Amino acid sequence: MGATVIAVCISRNKGERKTPVAQVELRENHGIVGDAHAGEWHRQVSLLARESIDKMRALGLDVDNGDFAENITTVGIELPALPVGTRLAVGETLLEVTQIGKECHTRCAIYQQAGDCVMPKEGIFARVLRGGMVQPGDPVHLR
Repeated sequence: MGATVIAVCISRNKGERKTPVAQVELRENHGIVGDAHAGEWHRQVSLLARESIDKMRALGLDVDNGDFAENITTVGIELPALPVGTRLAVGETLLEVTQIGKECHTRCAIYQQAGDCVMPKEGIFARVLRGGMVQPGDPVHLR
């Protein structure tokens, strides 16, 4: 089995954990409809691998999909190894990787609990080239 979406998550406000939902609508050059991080900028959608979340769980943290404020949780693809400019077909959509990791200016609740956080190092960000629906179970392919 190839890479797959295992969760899609949104939040109304920046800086908070995201809530898993049944499906999300991605709008071209905007991001996820109804998500705080959508807009005309380079970090419209965030992705994090389940494998990264599992590293935090191994440290004893009670964390799950969306807890690192990622929009799309994947399994079976090494996201941080993808070069900027990589195109990913996710469900009906087409994304372009714009940034690997991020600077974490404020130490979030996860960092306070664990003394570490995977999102700044292992999360990736993308802009939406082609919109559509994405839901758990959708395939993820390199384009």
